[in-house]
Amino acid sequence: MRWATAMLKVVFWLAATVALAAAVPAAWAQRNVINSDGYAALAQKAAADPALQSAVAAELTTRAMALIAEHGARRFPVDSSQVRDAAAAFTSGPSFPPLFAQVNRAAHGWLFSAPRSGQNGDQWVVDVAPMLKDSSLQQILSSYNVQVPATLTVPVTVSVPSMSGSLRPGQLSRLATWGPWVSIGAAALTGMCALLTLAAARRRGKALSGLGISALLVGAAGWAGIEVGGRYIDNALNRATGDIRRIAEVMVDHAEAGLRQWLNLTLAAGAALVVLGVLVAVLGGRATKSPKRA
Repeated sequence: MRWATAMLKVVFWLAATVALAAAVPAAWAQRNVINSDGYAALAQKAAADPALQSAVAAELTTRAMALIAEHGARRFPVDSSQVRDAAAAFTSGPSFPPLFAQVNRAAHGWLFSAPRSGQNGDQWVVDVAPMLKDSSLQQILSSYNVQVPATLTVPVTVSVPSMSGSLRPGQLSRLATWGPWVSIGAAALTGMCALLTLAAARRRGKALSGLGISALLVGAAGWAGIEVGGRYIDNALNRATGDIRRIAEVMVDHAEAGLRQWLNLTLAAGAALVVLGVLVAVLGGRATKSPKRA
């Protein structure tokens, strides 16, 4: 009977560990990547990064200079440094983060929303027209008699023949549909298996420490997974070039930093459970010995 109980406890502990290993990244991804509001918040936070501001300013300068050239600016000299300074002032100003979040929200919708009939194009693009219409840049463009079009799309990815497959509108829409259920289900399963582990254990302190070790293992495995996954992320970033790639790299860095915070919290929770388990075991042992002395 003891052997069966011990095996049952081990099974519940393993199930809790596996469920936690799925719950942490699933919950983080749902909150910060799959959910459009979460992704927009991530983009708005990343917009405060000077590296991202520099990359966006360079891209906006390129697009603004192209518009000026298209409107006959070849007939007289154009001060590109003036355009570049205006773009840099915009990206370092307070109006840039919300506009950058808006642009990223639209790009997120292209990939995660179900494709609609009549959707324009099969290439993943972002519309930079709202940013070029900001007063700091609009003033420069108006001096060259340039009017920003209603939309000005910039490709996020480029087609590379050596890469298999290509992104399509709504390709990740199933994640948007099932992501919340997966994250909630994994969290619920983790809690249930943890409770069953405690219920099946004869020594609650030891069981608590075991669950703490599970959290420590998951946190450490998550850190290792980020390092291993770096190669695959680099391959994905190879689909973008120039300033767009620089922007994507900063976004990825901020996403990884957020995931590392979640993993650190998992490690901290695991350490706390281990300490709590030891305390419960010590206090339980003293409580057991006290009646005997009496």
